[in-house]
Amino acid sequence: MPPTFTLLILGDEILSGKRADKHMARAIEILAARGLSLTQVQYAGDDPERITALLQQAFTAARERGEVMFSCGGIGATPDDHTRQCAARALGVELALQPEAELLIIDRMRDVAREQGIELDVSRPENQHRLQMGMFPAGAGVIPNPYNKIPGFTCEAGPGAVHFLPGFPVMAWPMMEWLLDTRYRTFHRSRTQVEKSVIVLEGMEGMLTPLMQAIEAGHPAVKVFSLPSVDHPQYGRHIELGVKGEGAAVDKAYPELLAGLSPFGLKLGPELVR
Repeated sequence: MPPTFTLLILGDEILSGKRADKHMARAIEILAARGLSLTQVQYAGDDPERITALLQQAFTAARERGEVMFSCGGIGATPDDHTRQCAARALGVELALQPEAELLIIDRMRDVAREQGIELDVSRPENQHRLQMGMFPAGAGVIPNPYNKIPGFTCEAGPGAVHFLPGFPVMAWPMMEWLLDTRYRTFHRSRTQVEKSVIVLEGMEGMLTPLMQAIEAGHPAVKVFSLPSVDHPQYGRHIELGVKGEGAAVDKAYPELLAGLSPFGLKLGPELVR
């Protein structure tokens, strides 16, 4: 079975509304393209105590249940970037300049110096400050960044891990894809999750709950879902009732769901496949 994938999105700018989160929607797409899914998303501002507590929970879930978290944001070297320090604190280890990260950051410095037409001097204060971005929790591994070479990092925890990515989508998304296509390739599924559903007009969830429970009991490989709406512009009050899971399992369960609706005498709208 594939691991459980979760997402942590950090930054005051997200919670204040200065920037809209784009990571969740894209992470869902990236995972779905590989037949995988996202099971939890958390948001937090730039509060070191809260970030540390969330990462402690993530490392516990990684150790005990093999969960995998992608954490986006806060791995830079400005005063409002706390993620590297919080990760070290959550693990109970020190920060240390990771040798591979140091080489990658110096290589980036060399590119910048070349663009500016000057000689690289690593000892300059601004370059020494840039090396802070390679200060990772002791034992962390590197995640390559194809955009500007400044790496992210991975902290192993038992069978799971927490992967730390930049907040910039142009960097974070290809880094996430690289992780999924290297470390987690064996968990890719050839067919992505399928959903089949039907619009039940004027339906009541309470009335349909026994049917939903019976379908899940008879088909453990699928999940039954109901999405009620009270003011839809086209269907008015209705429920979108359906099943989701691997294609073959859905193909078996969905006809039984439709058949189970017949005794209720409800008016049905269109059927949907996703």
